[in-house]
Amino acid sequence: MSDQMQPAGGRQDRRGLSEAELQELVASSDSGSRNPPGSVGLLIAATALIWSAFQVLLASPVVYYVLPSDIINNSRQVHLAFAMFLAFMAYPALSSSPRHRVPLQDWALAIFGAFVALYGFFFYDKIVNNGGLADNMDKWFALAGIIVLFEAARRALGPAMAIVATVFLLYVFFGSSPWVPEVIRWKGASLQKAMSHMWITSEGVFGIALGVSTKFVFLFVLFGALLDKAGAGNYFIKMAFGALGHLKGGPAKAAVVGSAATGLISGSSIANVVTTGTFTIPLMKRVGFTSEQAGSVEVASSVNGQIMPPVMGAAAFLMVEYVGISYVAVITHAFLPALISYIALVYIVHLEAVKRNMPVIGHKTVSTLRTVLGMFFFFAGFAALCYGIQYPISWVVALVPEGASWVLAALVFLAYVVLLKLAASVDDLHPDDPNAKDVQLPEIAEIYKSGLYYLLPIVVLVYFLMIEQKSPGLSAFWATALLIAILLTQRPLKAIFRGESETVAAIKAGVNDLAHGMIDGARNMIGIGLATATAGIIVGTVTLTGIGQVMADLVEFVSGGNLVFMLIFVGILSLVLGMGLPTTANYIVVSSLMAGVVVELGAQSGLIVPLIAVHLFVFYFGIMADVTPPVGLASFAAAAVSGGNAIKTGFTAFFYSLRTIALPFVFIFNTDLLLIDVTWAQGIMVFIVSTIAILVFTAGTMGYFITHNRIYESIALILVSFILFRPDFFMNQVQPPYEFVQPAGFVSAIGDAAPGSEIKVNLKGPDFDTGNTTETTILITTGDESGGEERLSALGLTTIDEGGVLKLDEPFPGTPFFEQLSNFDFYADEPVVIETAQLEADQLPKELMFLPGFLLLGLIYALQRGRAGRSARQEEGVPA
Repeated sequence: MSDQMQPAGGRQDRRGLSEAELQELVASSDSGSRNPPGSVGLLIAATALIWSAFQVLLASPVVYYVLPSDIINNSRQVHLAFAMFLAFMAYPALSSSPRHRVPLQDWALAIFGAFVALYGFFFYDKIVNNGGLADNMDKWFALAGIIVLFEAARRALGPAMAIVATVFLLYVFFGSSPWVPEVIRWKGASLQKAMSHMWITSEGVFGIALGVSTKFVFLFVLFGALLDKAGAGNYFIKMAFGALGHLKGGPAKAAVVGSAATGLISGSSIANVVTTGTFTIPLMKRVGFTSEQAGSVEVASSVNGQIMPPVMGAAAFLMVEYVGISYVAVITHAFLPALISYIALVYIVHLEAVKRNMPVIGHKTVSTLRTVLGMFFFFAGFAALCYGIQYPISWVVALVPEGASWVLAALVFLAYVVLLKLAASVDDLHPDDPNAKDVQLPEIAEIYKSGLYYLLPIVVLVYFLMIEQKSPGLSAFWATALLIAILLTQRPLKAIFRGESETVAAIKAGVNDLAHGMIDGARNMIGIGLATATAGIIVGTVTLTGIGQVMADLVEFVSGGNLVFMLIFVGILSLVLGMGLPTTANYIVVSSLMAGVVVELGAQSGLIVPLIAVHLFVFYFGIMADVTPPVGLASFAAAAVSGGNAIKTGFTAFFYSLRTIALPFVFIFNTDLLLIDVTWAQGIMVFIVSTIAILVFTAGTMGYFITHNRIYESIALILVSFILFRPDFFMNQVQPPYEFVQPAGFVSAIGDAAPGSEIKVNLKGPDFDTGNTTETTILITTGDESGGEERLSALGLTTIDEGGVLKLDEPFPGTPFFEQLSNFDFYADEPVVIETAQLEADQLPKELMFLPGFLLLGLIYALQRGRAGRSARQEEGVPA
C-alpha cells in the first residue's frame, strides 16, 4: 500500500468504536441491549423464537388447519403481546438500569403488558355483547394498556414517539378546553368513548398499521435476518468490492452498491451502517475520504436502502392499505426514483474521487465502461431470470396439473443443491480486515460461485410478488421457507460435498444458525411492532376528532394556498417529527395528517396529485430524519464507526442526499417518474432522461462536471436538470395544455371531445362540515358514449343549467366521483356549481423541450472540456 493510501492524519487517525461497542449500539437501537445469562436469557430467546414460529405459521397456507380461528382473528393482539413482553425484557428502563438481569418491576410490566394486549381476546364475547364498546372495567384496562404501551415505546424507540402520541391523546380528552386555540378546538370525548376507539375497536392501536406489521412486515424482517445469518450480507459486500473496488473512489462506490443490496436484508438504516460500514468506512478513509465524508457516504447509501423496493422498510405494505392499490403497483411506482437516486449517489462518490484525484486499490485495469456494462448485464440478467422463470413453470403446471407444486418444490431444491455443490468447490467467504496493511480486492471470477444460491430465495420472493402477484405475506412465507431449508442444510451438504467427516457438527451448526436467525428477526421486530401500535393512537385521534380537516385549514393558511409552499411545509413537518420517530411511525403519522390535505389543496390549486405520489413524498422526507442533525441516528452510528464528528457527518450526509429531497418535488409535478400511465417505451425513455437529469443535478450541486464549475455553470446545470425533469412546465409556457370552456358549453364540449380526452373541471360549493365555500378540481376522462350527457351520466354526474349557472347534482353512490366529492354539501341553499372547465388542447410533445436542454448541456460540456484541456497542458508545461 503506497504512502498516499494511508490516513492523512489528524481527525482521520481517530479510531471509532470497537466491534463489541458497535454491536451494542445496534442492539440498543434495534433489538434491545439486555441479554441476561442463564434461564432468563433462555426465556427471552425462547419467546422470540416462538414469536417467529407463530408469525411464519400465520402466513402459511396451512394456518387454518393448525391454529384456532380465535387466534387467527386476534393475531394483532397476539403480535402486540409478544412485542410488549419482549420490550420490557430486552430494553432496560434507563441507561443506568442493569443489563445482565431483569428487575422485578420489568417482569411485572412485561406480564401485564402481554395480558392487556390480549385483553380483547380474553374478553371477546363480553365486548361483542356490549356492541364493541368499552364498559367501566374495559376502559380502565384500556387506559392502563395505553400507558404501558407508551412506556414500552419509550424504551424501544426513544421518548419522542411516546411524547407525540401522548400529545394527541391529550387532545382527544381536552380538545374542548378554552385554552385550546379555537382553530383546532373540538367537542372532546369521554374516557369510555376514547378508550373504546383507541383500544377496543380496530380504529386505534389495533388498526391498519399494526395489522400490516402482523401480516406482512414481520415476515420480511425475518426473511432479512435469516438471509443475513445464512451469510448473504458478506457475499453481497464482497461482490460489490470485487466489481467496483478498483475504480477511483472504489470503496465508496462499493459501499453504495453493497448497502443497496444489504438494504434488502436490513430494514434498519443504523444496522445497515454498522454492518457494511465497519468494512467500507476504513477503506474509504485509506483512499482519501475524510472521516466525515466516509461516514456520510455510508449514511446516505444505507438510509436510501429504505426507499429501494421490494421491501422499503414497512412503508410499501402500509401504502397498499392507505392508498388502496396493489403491492405490485406500489413498488412499480417507487422503483424508478429509488434507482436513479442510487445512481446519483454513485456519481457523487465518483465526483469526490475525481476532484481529490484519489488513488485506487489494487492493480486491476478494467475500464469503468466495462464495469458499468458488466453490472448492467448482471442486473438485467437477474431481472430476466425472475421474469422468464414463469414460462418453464407454466409448462410444468400444464404437464402435471395435480402435483405441480411438489414437482416445482423438488426442482427448486435440485437447483439449490446444484448451486450449493458449486459453492462447495471454493472456499467459504470470511470478512476481510479493512485495516490490514495490504488490502486484496476479491476476484469476482473466484468468489461468485460461493453464494449464487443466496439468490434463490430472492428469486422466489420476486416471482411470487411480481409474477404470481400473491399477497406479500404468502410470498415472504415461501421465500422464508426456502431460507429455513437453506440454513438447515447448507453446512451439512457442503461438508458432504467436500468429503468432510464432521457432518453431525454441521447439522447442529445449521440448527443453531436457524434458531439465532429466528431470534434475531423477532428481536428486530420489537420496535416496529410497538411503533405501528403507538402510531395507531395518532391515526385514531385523526379519525375520532376530525383534526385532518383542521390541519388542511392550517396548512392552507400557512402556505397561502400555494402548492409548493405547502409541500415545503409538509417536508419540514416530516423532518421535524422524524427526528424522534422511527421511519415507519413518522410515515404513518405524517401521511395520516397530511396526505389527504395535499391532495385536497392541490385539487383546489388546479393540480390533480395522485395519492401514491403524496405518500411517497412524505416517506422520502421521513427517511431523511435518520440523516439530519441534531438527531440523525444513522449519522451518529457512522461517526461511531469512522471516529468523525457526528454533527458534521450528518450535515455532509444531508448535502449528499440533496437528490433525495429534490426527487419528491419532481414526481409530485411529473408523475411520469412514478411510471403512472406510461407505456413500456415511454418508461424506458423516462428512465434514460431521468438518469441524465439526476446526474446533471448532482454535477451542479457538487460544483464539478468535467472540471470545477464556475457559478454560472452550476446554475445552468441545475436548469438543465429541471428542463429534463419537467419538460411539461416549459412546453406549457409555449403552448397552453388546456383551453377554457365556458360553463354554458360544458356539456357539448364533453360530447364533442375525442374518447379518452381529459377535462379539468373546477367546482365551487359549500363544505359539508363547515358550510364555508370551498373549491376543488376533478379530472374527467371522456368515454365512448355518444353525447355529453351520456358521458357524464356514465360517470355518475348530472348537470343543471339555470340562467347560465351550471349546477352539479350529487354523484350517484358507487360512481367514480362519489367519494371524491363527498366533502360538498349538495343539499345546502348554496348550490355546487361548475366554475370553469379546461379541455385538453392539441399540444406539441413535451419531449421537444429535451432538445434545448441537451444543447445547453453540450455547451457546458464544451466549455469545461476546453478549460480542462488547457489546465492539463499547463500542468505538463505545454503552452495553452
